[in-house]
Order: sequence, then structure tokens, then C-alpha cells
Amino acid sequence: MTATEKVEQYLKDNAARFEEELKEILRIPSVSTDAAHKPDMLRCAEKLVHFFQAAGMQEARVVETGGHPAVYAQSEQKPDRPTVLVYGHYDVQPEDPLDEWETPPFEPDIRDGKIFARGTSDDKGQFFVHIKAAEAYHKLGLEYPVNYKFIIEGEEEIGSPSLAPWIASHAELLKSDVLMVSDTTLYAPGVPAVLYGLRGLAYIEVEFKGGDTDMHSGMFGGAVPNPANELCKVIAQLKDDKGRITIPGFYDKVRPLTQGERDAWAKLPFDEEEFRKSVGAPQLCGEEGFTTTERRWARPTLDVNGFCSGFTGEGAKTVLPAKAMAKISCRLVPDQDHEEIAKMMEAEIRRLAPPTVEVKVSFHHGGPAWMNNPDHPINEAARKAYRRAWHAEPVLMREGGSIAIVSDFCNTLHIPAILMGVGLDTDNIHAPNEHLTLSDFHAGIAASAFLAEELAELGSWEK
Repeated sequence: MTATEKVEQYLKDNAARFEEELKEILRIPSVSTDAAHKPDMLRCAEKLVHFFQAAGMQEARVVETGGHPAVYAQSEQKPDRPTVLVYGHYDVQPEDPLDEWETPPFEPDIRDGKIFARGTSDDKGQFFVHIKAAEAYHKLGLEYPVNYKFIIEGEEEIGSPSLAPWIASHAELLKSDVLMVSDTTLYAPGVPAVLYGLRGLAYIEVEFKGGDTDMHSGMFGGAVPNPANELCKVIAQLKDDKGRITIPGFYDKVRPLTQGERDAWAKLPFDEEEFRKSVGAPQLCGEEGFTTTERRWARPTLDVNGFCSGFTGEGAKTVLPAKAMAKISCRLVPDQDHEEIAKMMEAEIRRLAPPTVEVKVSFHHGGPAWMNNPDHPINEAARKAYRRAWHAEPVLMREGGSIAIVSDFCNTLHIPAILMGVGLDTDNIHAPNEHLTLSDFHAGIAASAFLAEELAELGSWEK
């Protein structure tokens, strides 16, 4: 039996145990946005140290970052093989709204071939595949095909505020040949995807203030400003009827899609009507002149993510609100600067706001878009690994989401990145009933093991 066959057999023999061990970290409510879960963050980090040690890592420890702790691990570093730095995050989104979960969010439940719990697809189930792949080599007494380094953080869901400076101050420790990230999705069920692009993000919060307190809408309405009305008017002016963002200068640095990309994406299996039905929308919309795929992957956006003002309880209350608040995000494409865009957003909102309201704009977080050369040899190595694990032809694609820290890793360490997800865009990440398909979880472990072999065979490449 060859080494590869031994690894494959080990993965089959231990599949049930891998699922039970995944449940162990899913049960820990590592919600980074809630200070009440600070002890859970440390508990989850310490549990990961245990799994890294079981996978044979020479070093595994909790590291302080200035915020929530991260976990660093590495195998013995041998000079004759490439070094892969695996990134993931153990923090998860809050579980709200609780009443929409079919089973408790932190009590993993397996049904219909899927495991349901907060963090299954984003991102505990995804980074866990790499730990289990490394474990297979260790438990079989085989040498790892590559040198492993892992950094699993606890602040991705709040914009990774502590990790970027930590990377910069630990560049020598993290020195490697390629970054490996699994926090993305397959193209479709049974169709794996290697990503070569992510959108960036600029996120602001806007507050309009009218009077000093809420007032009776009959006694004061029509005479004093209504900040909810005025904020709605301003937001409505930020896009035109063709789906174009109207902020001056917004598109100045947008890198256009190549004709090659547009042609390749047009050939992908995509049914627009099925997509519409899957999201439950009466009709799709977006920027005129672009397909749904192009809008989702490679065009900038502006969206209201939340709005709050006045009375929102049951029944009626005739109140004139004193304040109105909106959270607004822009997804950005290569060459757009997230800080510059945030300033443009603020300037335009202040210009459009009437003198009847006070305006406050706060910048939450953001990051640049990321692009890799789709023809880079590491991407072909990833495609080979996917073919072996899924027995299907993988596609090259971009994704509309943002993982800002990928750019920090690549720019600081001067390395390329491989993005190989094992989830699906229907996994309900950030929503109730988040889940991960178990067959994809297990195929992901195999793909990780195969990728290590493919990268070892590749040997070296231009960074």
C-alpha cells in the first residue's frame, strides 16, 4: 500500500471520530463580538492547541495578539520542502435570532447528511480539515509532505483588528512559501472551486439627529425635523435607477473585468432563475450592463446592512424619532482603497444631508480586495488536489465576500495564497441553522492531504 493509499484509508477509518471532534469545538460559543464570551474564546483556543498536539505539531500554543488570543502551531521545519501557512478563525457570529434555529446553535446536530451549529462552515469546520489531514500523516508515522505552520485567530468576525499588526511583528516566525485559506465555498454542490479573488470592504455607521428627544408626531410633526425621513432620502440618493453608485469618484480606481474572465464565467453552469428562487426574491437586480455572476464577484456595491429609528415594537406608537441610524457597507474590487472610499461616503452623506439634522459618521472596519494570478502554478496544484478528492473538475472563480487579512498576509510575507473552501453559499453562514455538508467536510480533509503532496511535488515557485 502506498503512502497516499494509507492516508486515504486512515481518513475513512477515522471519519466518525473527526465528526465528534469537530463537535467539541462547535460546542464552545466563541462569539468574538460579545465580551461575555471572553472566557469561551480562550477555552476554544486551548482546545485547538490540544488538536494540534494530537496532529504531531512540534509546537502549539496560545498567543496574545492584543485582543482575543490566536493559536500558533508548526511542524518541524525541514529545508528540503515548501512551507505552507494555514490560516483560519475560530471566532463565530452571534447566534441571534435564537427562535429561528431548529436546534440549539451550540449543540451540534447531524441530519440529512449535514452538521448544524454556529461555526460549522464559518470557519471551524473548514480550517479543521487541515488539522485532520496533518494528523493522518503523523499517526501513520509518515513524514509531512510540506512544512506546516498554522495561525488560527479569534477576531475575523470583527475585522481582525489585532492580527495585522501581529503579522507584521512576527513576519520571521510566519515566514513561508504559500498561504492556505479555507473560508470560502465550492462553486456548487459537487463542483469545487479555487478562488483567485475576493472583494474588499468599507463599513460605516451613520447617525442623523433631529431634536433632543422623541416627540409626539401629531403635536410636532411637520414643524420639526424627522431624522428617519431625512436619512432615507439621503440613502436613496447614493444609487441611481441603473444600480450605479453616485458617490463622486467612487469608480475612478475600479479595475475592469477582463474579457477573458467574462467569457470564462459565462460558460460556468449557472441558472439565473434557479438562483432567484434559491434566495426567494421576486426579481433580481443590480448594476446595469453586468451579469449576476459579475455583480456578485467583481463589481463594487453599496448596501444598507441595518437601519434603526423610532418605535419598532408591536402595535402603533405615534412618535417622531430624535435619531435615525444606518449601517452601510461597500464591497470593493481591486485597486479601490477602503479608507479612501469610506471618506468619500462620509463626504457625500454630509453633502446630501439637510441642515435640519446633525450628522455623525463612524468608520467600523474594512480592508482591500485581494487578487492572485489565476494561472499561478499553486492554483493548478490546488485544482489537482480537488480533482482527486471530489472526482470532479474544479473551476477558477472570484468570490464576493471579504477576508481582509489575506492581503495582510500576502503583502507582509510576500507570498501567494491558495483559497480552497469546502462549504457552500447555501450553508446559512451568519444566519440561523448554519451547517456544513459532511461529505464535503471529509472530502476537504482528503483534498488538504493531496494538496500537501502536490505542493511537495511542485517543489518551488516564483513568489
